[in-house]
Amino acid sequence: MLDAGDITRSVVMEDLGEPVGGRGKRLLDIAFALLAISGLSIFLVVVAVAIKIRSRGPVFFAHERVGYAGQPFHCLKFRTMVPDAAERLQAVLDASPESREEFRKHHKLHKDPRIIPGLGSFLRKTSLDEVPQFFNVLAGHMSVVGPRPVTSHELSIYGSAAKQYISARPGITGLWQVSGRSTTTFAERVEMDSTYLSNWSFWTDVRLIFRTIWAAGRGAC
Repeated sequence: MLDAGDITRSVVMEDLGEPVGGRGKRLLDIAFALLAISGLSIFLVVVAVAIKIRSRGPVFFAHERVGYAGQPFHCLKFRTMVPDAAERLQAVLDASPESREEFRKHHKLHKDPRIIPGLGSFLRKTSLDEVPQFFNVLAGHMSVVGPRPVTSHELSIYGSAAKQYISARPGITGLWQVSGRSTTTFAERVEMDSTYLSNWSFWTDVRLIFRTIWAAGRGAC
C-alpha cells in the first residue's frame, strides 16, 4: 500500500503539468465562486450566527486535506459538530460492534453522535456546510467540481488511483456528491473519482454543477 508521504515525494520528481482541466476549468471555478459568495453572503452571516447560538466554539472548521500534487491545505466548512465530538464518537464505537463496522466501511455513522442537533444535521444533509469552501476555490486549493477532498490517510488507501487523484484539485462537488454519497462505500467513492478524472470535460463540470444544485434543493446531496 502506498504511503501518502511516498506519493507526495514521487510527485515532486514528476512533472504533472497543469491540474486536470487547465486554465478553462480554473476560469469557471473563479467565476462561479465569486457568484456563489456574493449571492450567498447573507446566508453566510445567518448560519454563522446560528452556529454561535446553538453550540459553543468556532463558526468554521478547518480540516487538513490533500490537494493538487499532494500538497496539504486547510479545507473550510461550517462547524456542524459539537466541541467534544471525538470523545462522543469513541464512546459509541467502544460500545457498539455494529457502529465500529459501519464506521470502518463508510468512515462515518448514520446516527452520528458528533453532530449539532437540528442545525448540524440540516447543514450536512443539504451540503450547505460546504459553502465556505468557495473561499478555498478562490485561493486555488480546490475546484468547484472535482474528486472528493481526502485526508493523507485516506489517500494512502487509494492505492494505484492515488496518483490520478493528485493530478487535480479536489472539488466542492463531484460525481460522488450527486450519486448518493450517504450510501456509497469508500471503495465506490474512489471509483467515482477515477471515473470523473478519466472522462473529464468542461461540460461534465457544468452538468455536475446543475445536478448538485438540484440535489441540494431536494436535500439529497
